[in-house]
Amino acid sequence: MLAPCIRKHFAGPGLAGTRGVYGGIEGNLRLGELPQSPPWHCRGFHGFNSWIENRSLISLPRRQLGVKVGGSRAGASQFLKPESGGRGLSRKVQARASGEMVGVDVKVPKAKKVPHVTEMFGHVRENNYYWLRDDSRKEPEILEYLKSENDYTEAMTADTKAFQEELYKEMRGRIQEADTSVPLRKGAFFYYKRDLEGKQYPQHCRRATPDGERPGSVEEVMESGDGAAVETVLLDENAVAEKHSFYLVGTVKVSPNHKLFAVTEDFTGNEIFTLRVVDIETGLDVGTKITGATDQVEWGDDNTLYYLIQDETQRPYKVWRHNLQSDQSSDTCIYHEKDVEHWLDLGSSESDKYLLVTSASKITQFVLFLDKKNPDGELEYLSPRVDGVDISVAHARNHFFITRRSEETYNSELLVSPIEDRSAPVVLLPHRPSVKLQSVSTSKDHIVVQERENGLVTLTVYMLPPVGEPITSLGEGRKVEFPEPTYSVWQAASQYDSSVMRYVYSSLTTPPTVYDYDMNTGVSVLKKVQAVLGGFDSTKYVTNREWATADDGTQIPISLVYRKDLVKLDGSDPLLLYGYGSYEICIDPDFQSKRLSLLDRGLVFAIAHVRGGGEMGRKWYESGKLLCKKNTFTDFISCAEFLIEKKYGCKDKICINGRSAGGLLVGAVMTMRPELFTVAVAEVPFVDVVTTMLDESIPLTTSEWEEWGNPKKEEYYRYMVSYSPVDNVTSRNYPHTLITGGLHDSRVAYWEPAKFTAELREKKTDNNVLLFKCDMGAGHFSKSGRFDKLGEGAFVFTYILKYLGLLPVK
Repeated sequence: MLAPCIRKHFAGPGLAGTRGVYGGIEGNLRLGELPQSPPWHCRGFHGFNSWIENRSLISLPRRQLGVKVGGSRAGASQFLKPESGGRGLSRKVQARASGEMVGVDVKVPKAKKVPHVTEMFGHVRENNYYWLRDDSRKEPEILEYLKSENDYTEAMTADTKAFQEELYKEMRGRIQEADTSVPLRKGAFFYYKRDLEGKQYPQHCRRATPDGERPGSVEEVMESGDGAAVETVLLDENAVAEKHSFYLVGTVKVSPNHKLFAVTEDFTGNEIFTLRVVDIETGLDVGTKITGATDQVEWGDDNTLYYLIQDETQRPYKVWRHNLQSDQSSDTCIYHEKDVEHWLDLGSSESDKYLLVTSASKITQFVLFLDKKNPDGELEYLSPRVDGVDISVAHARNHFFITRRSEETYNSELLVSPIEDRSAPVVLLPHRPSVKLQSVSTSKDHIVVQERENGLVTLTVYMLPPVGEPITSLGEGRKVEFPEPTYSVWQAASQYDSSVMRYVYSSLTTPPTVYDYDMNTGVSVLKKVQAVLGGFDSTKYVTNREWATADDGTQIPISLVYRKDLVKLDGSDPLLLYGYGSYEICIDPDFQSKRLSLLDRGLVFAIAHVRGGGEMGRKWYESGKLLCKKNTFTDFISCAEFLIEKKYGCKDKICINGRSAGGLLVGAVMTMRPELFTVAVAEVPFVDVVTTMLDESIPLTTSEWEEWGNPKKEEYYRYMVSYSPVDNVTSRNYPHTLITGGLHDSRVAYWEPAKFTAELREKKTDNNVLLFKCDMGAGHFSKSGRFDKLGEGAFVFTYILKYLGLLPVK
């Protein structure tokens, strides 16, 4: 269920099979070549919008195999307050038309109740809206109900259409539409992406280098003017997308001889991909297409591909080898993962010497490898499979660099082992309780260690000993310095044979900035700053970090940003609080130009880095999962109360937002403390936890028992029931609430937000506006085009601004 995502260096191992956070109001996924790592197995990935916005920054991602990867406040709005005629009756909408107020009667949707009772462990659950589930997505009565919700949403937001358009133009006006990513030297070519003026999708391009195949340098610049090598467009996504209502490229991989490329494509939003190979010179497809695949593909030799196939629950469970001269029916399965709690990930070492297959659950991960010189050979286990032990690997020279996590080394340790004798690996970096070893990447002469300390990412570069000498220890590393108190940094794709490490730095006030770092000298060379048009001035904004005290005394970090000339910090300012807190995913503070539309209207924006995420290490994650899951929700509530107490936000102007598993967070806290929040936005929310986790036919269920627990066991069942939002809607007031869903969503099925909406409509006692917007033509990630996504963002922002009382009165 977690679809394509851009490779990012996540909180740590064990992310496979999760509900993720792709593309909410907040977002910090990384740019460049599309997803190819375990985050693919989450219920949504946090930051698809960020990639859409910034995808022209860099070209390809550094391959990091094994890095797993709110009675409601009704008085906020000063105008356009809808009047309620009662649940299931009509609501009088005052819609603006041609500058005049026009009364329109709109019937509030009311889903019928069909009794559906289940009993477990002597506990009875009524699920009167269970009938809304239709796996085929074709049942007329259900489609009609979803249409009635969309019609109601359309009518209730008709008065803001002009403002939505204004906001859309404002947000789009900050984007440099015609843009080119920083090229990456690979072989004898520079590879890069280009966005075109007015076009929704990028082009994948290359030019020949002027000096053939050699290691790159930090000073290197690709020539593009007169006399430069001719540009070749490998793939114009716009040309393909115009034939489809939805189009998403999973990954583009060039063959070793640079004559072919493989591309994975999703045409419906259900995250089932088609794989095809294209001849770069002719532009024609080579051989037959492969269907039913994931987004991941790797080359062996120039004639051999490896790919993953999903089972009926969309779990990647088989690795297949494909010969370009054969059709799919002749392909060979080279690995079958039979454990239903494990998902497979496919990649290559950064040296491109080895094919790497990772099998991961939430607590166990192991790696198999294959030397690409023998593409028809058999996979070999890197180390024995051990429950509770998590292994990921990088390769340099004749050694494997192994990141290993266990119960004792919960923040991971770094080992090194000769490839031919892996019986006695040597510890290079020991486990440290206060520092999380997040990932390791390699080049020919260096390794880069990404760690997380005090909630922030660090990058440290170590030089390997001369070739031929044993690797038994690391010398003194050189740490890359970053200037702001709270920030985000991630590695991008780099060239294995060079001494250049490419990274991208960003913060809540600093647009993504690409640097090439010379690992020999320690010098960072600026390659590109993401352009932000429309008069953006970073000095107008302030970012800082605060710490809230949780119920049990734990200190919870909060990242904040606001515009200093508009915010008073006297307890009168509106505040948007974002949270996630699942799967050990870290929600790092990074820049989004569209967020300026909120900051420039006087909002304070905050990220609550609650437990269940990975910001503060493995124990931070473990204290927010399974039978500790409620810590995620109470941490978030503590952060909201702290921000009100410290006058960062007005107690009557608090909006909360989360997506997917973050939508669970929103649903949980608005049922626990609804009076604390004015507006709640739950995007594709995972809100029917018990029903979903009892149903093994639903994608992600079995693989997530190690995240949420298995409700077939009484202890977990009763605990889940105590917080699952659908099970905790009662007769009381709730905030203004916007809920979104996608008909073809395979991670959080549309019926979860639909059922939550129906429960709220039936039981809420307030006159606040509850809307459910279901995208009938897309999946978990909504629209696929970059401008279409801005339109979705403008809709959500307008809802927030309206019910916080911040829309201009005309």
